[in-house]
Amino acid sequence: MAQLTQQLTDINDYTVEDIVNITTIAEQSAKTAQHDFLQQWNDRTGGNQYGEPMYCGFAWVNIYGIKGNTKLGKRVKAAGLTQDYTKAYSIWNPGQYHGQSMDVKEAGARAYANVLTAYGFRASAGSRAD
Repeated sequence: MAQLTQQLTDINDYTVEDIVNITTIAEQSAKTAQHDFLQQWNDRTGGNQYGEPMYCGFAWVNIYGIKGNTKLGKRVKAAGLTQDYTKAYSIWNPGQYHGQSMDVKEAGARAYANVLTAYGFRASAGSRAD
């Protein structure tokens, strides 16, 4: 698993490499949360023919409070994140789940946002039904 080059308390001090490492940790956390959610759901319900809850939708994580023209904003962009129309940095389907279940994608998005928050970013998960 990726590790940060140093422990920092101010997100403005993060390098591009630090941000890449943080998003890698967050992605792995999202994948683990999705796997755990599916395992618990199947254990509890006995599953169905599709192996996931049937409510279809999308989930994402938004990072707020970083202007794109600042040093940090430029580093975040260099790390591969992009701003959406609200000027938040959005990560759609952060756990890269290939099914349709919104419940699974939400579990991943919450885990991803929790990691970012732990590293000092203002992040939250969002979702919508399809």
